[in-house]
Amino acid sequence: MSVQFSEYKLQKVQEIIERYPEGKQKSALLPVLHLAQEHFGWLDVPVMDYVASLLDITSIEVYEVATFYSMYNMKPVGRHLFEVCQTGPCMLRGSDDIIEYIKSKLNINVGETTEDGLFTLKTVECLGACGYAPMMQLGKHYKEHLTPEKVDAIIDECRNNSAINN
Repeated sequence: MSVQFSEYKLQKVQEIIERYPEGKQKSALLPVLHLAQEHFGWLDVPVMDYVASLLDITSIEVYEVATFYSMYNMKPVGRHLFEVCQTGPCMLRGSDDIIEYIKSKLNINVGETTEDGLFTLKTVECLGACGYAPMMQLGKHYKEHLTPEKVDAIIDECRNNSAINN
């Protein structure tokens, strides 16, 4: 895989960098990492090195940020990424049970992807929806008040959508 943005994406990177004062291009790191993940699918070392070169910062500065935030993927993920909150309020409302149910249902552990490449299970810190616990993020959507039955329905919906979009 060649690690190179298209001209369009490079223009977007430049627009992001220009939002910040001269010499402060490191401030563009988070949105540029989002662009990179969107473009390359995940952030492996060559991608992070490429981002560092675009922003004229060291690679370690990129690694530190990319590995700190759960929104960045350090390895390939499935088409449907289940990010289950494991912070206190969700745990009190049963997120541990939901995580165990998903692991059992999909036959994967946290951080793994199903053999068919459809699902990845991640645990994350607070998603800011404590009143709707237990909950998870699926793409841009929150799935709230999770129960095994709701998880089954979500998995079925994801499988159906994947079948339609193939």
